Amino acid sequence: MIRTLVVEDEQRAARQLQRMLEAMDTSFEILGVIDSIQDTEKWLNSAPPLDLIFMDIQLADGLSFEIFQHINIETPVIFTTAFDQYAIQAFKVNSVDYLLKPIKQSELSVAIHKFKKSNTQSIIDPFTIKNLLGSLKPKVYRSGFLVKAGHGYIQINATEVIYFYSEDSLSFLECDQGRFIVDEPLDQIEASIDPAYFFRINRSQIVAKASIAKIAPYLNHRLKLTIDKIKDHEFIVSRARTSDFKNWLNQ
Repeated sequence: MIRTLVVEDEQRAARQLQRMLEAMDTSFEILGVIDSIQDTEKWLNSAPPLDLIFMDIQLADGLSFEIFQHINIETPVIFTTAFDQYAIQAFKVNSVDYLLKPIKQSELSVAIHKFKKSNTQSIIDPFTIKNLLGSLKPKVYRSGFLVKAGHGYIQINATEVIYFYSEDSLSFLECDQGRFIVDEPLDQIEASIDPAYFFRINRSQIVAKASIAKIAPYLNHRLKLTIDKIKDHEFIVSRARTSDFKNWLNQ
């Protein structure tokens, strides 16, 4: 068995990683899922030996690199990160494995193959930690959208958005000022907005948490939402997203 620890503060991401590992190789044994620096340090100081650690970079209480300043970790580590490509070049230079979120099955397979092939200790020296901490900055989510209105443009703050949706290959946002076309695909919009406040309930709709007025059971274990001030659209949380949606609301 490959004794594995997952350090990840997003429940959805942790569950997805576990499912991907189990589907790829039944030899993975997840010994724990930890969501903070403090709890990770406690776990590593008292737990049995590990074969592999998956470690998110930005945790609820800071950057996970801080763990290496307090504990000598010799277990191979695969980092997961939502940081842009330019910010993680240091991983390649220092031969530290990483996976860019959202994790793709193909990239996870490559990382696991590399781990199994080398199966060497991962010793990260203090100089490397200092450089990585200095090169990474917290992700800044989008604060607004420039949209066309009449013959000109107006700026819509992200906090004003009630929901986004796609229709006939176009993307739209709805706010108190009206409905506007956003000249970007929904996937790109989703990647740029704060997941603490927005959730993609299905393939064509992203809703703001503050705009949800009512939640009701719906057919086939789905959920139906009532969104403030919106009467002409139906909002159904897909069956595949229902569990994650409930967890998102609890955060």
